[in-house]
Amino acid sequence: MVTDTLGLLLVVAVIAANIGDRDAATGLLGGVRRLHRAITLVWADGGYTGDLVDWCRQRLALTLDIVKRTDDMKGFVVLPRRWVAARTFAWLMNSRRLARDYEICPLPARR
Repeated sequence: MVTDTLGLLLVVAVIAANIGDRDAATGLLGGVRRLHRAITLVWADGGYTGDLVDWCRQRLALTLDIVKRTDDMKGFVVLPRRWVAARTFAWLMNSRRLARDYEICPLPARR
């Protein structure tokens, strides 16, 4: 999922569970580049470090800025730009139809 700075969805990809986020990011970021040519900076969390940063710069002309927690942070700390994606997930979960984590089974029990 890629959002703009307001948290509005730009690109969404649904992938198989056996594909890692970093591997799937190449296709997703390629879609961002094709659909939204004006975007030049993408913020991501620490799971997207490594070769992906260089790949984005060389192949897509995108700057992939990794927002990491530092080791000296204790407890809950709001990290810059990370709250945008979390807020988007909260908006999506407001619609009960999109909820995927029911605490009880929504179907009647079979006997």
